[in-house]
Amino acid sequence: MSNTLRDLTETFVDDDNSLIFEKNVSIPLESDGSVIRCNVYRPKAEGRYPVLVTYGPYGKDIYYGDPSLEVNPEHKSQSAAWETPDPVFWTARGYAIVRADERGLGQSPGVLDTMSAGTANCFFQVVEWAADQAWSSGKVGLLGVSYYAGSQWRVAAKRPKGLACIVPWEGMSDYYRDRCRHGGIFSNNFISFWWIHQVITNQYGRPGRAVAKWGEDTIEGDLSPEELLANMRDQNLDNDANKFLDDEYYASKNFPLENIQVPLLSVANWGGISLHLRGNVEGYTYAGSRHKWLRFIVGRHDLPLYYEEEVDMQVSFLEAFLKDNDYAGWKTGQVAPVSICLRKGDVGFNNPSGEKTFPRRQEQKWPIARTVYTKYHLTPSGSLLTELPQSTVNPTRLSYRAFGSQTDSHMLQLNTAPATSEYEVTGHIVAHLNVSVTSAVSPPPDNLDLDLFVILRHLSITGTEIYYTGSSGDAVPVTKGWLRLSMRSVNEANPRHREYLPWREYRSTDVLPVENDEVYPCDVELWPTNVVVQEGETLMLEIASEDTQGAGLFKHNSPVDR
Repeated sequence: MSNTLRDLTETFVDDDNSLIFEKNVSIPLESDGSVIRCNVYRPKAEGRYPVLVTYGPYGKDIYYGDPSLEVNPEHKSQSAAWETPDPVFWTARGYAIVRADERGLGQSPGVLDTMSAGTANCFFQVVEWAADQAWSSGKVGLLGVSYYAGSQWRVAAKRPKGLACIVPWEGMSDYYRDRCRHGGIFSNNFISFWWIHQVITNQYGRPGRAVAKWGEDTIEGDLSPEELLANMRDQNLDNDANKFLDDEYYASKNFPLENIQVPLLSVANWGGISLHLRGNVEGYTYAGSRHKWLRFIVGRHDLPLYYEEEVDMQVSFLEAFLKDNDYAGWKTGQVAPVSICLRKGDVGFNNPSGEKTFPRRQEQKWPIARTVYTKYHLTPSGSLLTELPQSTVNPTRLSYRAFGSQTDSHMLQLNTAPATSEYEVTGHIVAHLNVSVTSAVSPPPDNLDLDLFVILRHLSITGTEIYYTGSSGDAVPVTKGWLRLSMRSVNEANPRHREYLPWREYRSTDVLPVENDEVYPCDVELWPTNVVVQEGETLMLEIASEDTQGAGLFKHNSPVDR
């Protein structure tokens, strides 16, 4: 491979869509003399336009507009790419699009180190470059799903010149708590799947990309296997090797959400109960922005960004903060701070038309100001009661076999009484449990521990489960929570500690002992949720030692971690 990084910008004029397309534009990096390569799409008419920027690993040149896809046809042009704004749609509305390959991926050279402080610094420079171009109005907005949303939190906290607003659409904001270690447990399966299928396939210098129809071959040529290995940080290996938030690997990825000052529209999906949902809610809660909104949606993570009604909302927000055309009243208080999609009724899962029948309600605060926090008490009979049961002299233990066979009872399930009238559960849930572990071997091992998987399920009048749509279109329960018992320590003095959401710092110094047959109180954070329980329906609290129905790709089954 040549060591010379060349500027091989190609310019095309698309008369049919009245846009100019510049391919493989090189953005110089002041930090190391290298470049980030991007595609630029802008209206053909001369002028200065606000810019929508995306920066991520999935390939600026990998086409995502196949006719078989269920994406809104208005957003499947020949320039469409996974999880990013469609250039034809947005340039027609007076925006320029900059779609950049992240460092070490696609056509951008360097070390592949996803979600790191280093690659966030590159993103910072891309934003400032976009604001400074002759065709730019000087105002930059960020809009994208998943990775293209999560990266927005990090770069916005750095406050690049020109950044005017962000729309993190289903994007985690806390690398450790939201993505990698749920309650201290390594969420390994998705990271492995993601790395193998969506990241490493697009590494800069990887041979055969064009033949595999996965973008285009690297401009400077292929790298050797040794060079490819040296030029990447593998998230699987890094997460195996690091367990605590005070490890440099995780600590380096922390950033203060309070530093975010630009107008913010955080879009959270109730079904994203294993990756993005928590981060969208906490990101909204702690961002320092004076103008900020939280919107809850449902459905598969790849579709709603392009729904007509959601696009109309995106356009009105971006017009307000990138063009000063606030026809919807974002700046004047006409748009409520919180917008909630209410999951009421059984429409099935992965059913966009059915999900569009869910009602929507506007609120002024999150959590909702009129929330009534209600305690449900676990009972030996397997029920959940709002009234405290009669106390007994000797507490009763309910047991299950951790990692039991299919014939073993490997979970507990406790039900509320059937609803006598409709009620709504919206907000944060915490499960206070008193737990112990009895070792199957004697003497017990020195590293005895207990992983808790807590799930909230919704049952119909007939007792069958009502499923909701997960990130990949799979059937998921209402919500989930996790905790490794040795990481049960809570810092109540931290300003982020709330009675309904315990604050854990997950440091190596926070590890507490787990002794055989000892009883430990602990609080398990369940991710924020919404469900409307109608007359005759019930809620079920499930406690298990491993993933149960609804885990999908997000399993916690690392042989190293568990």
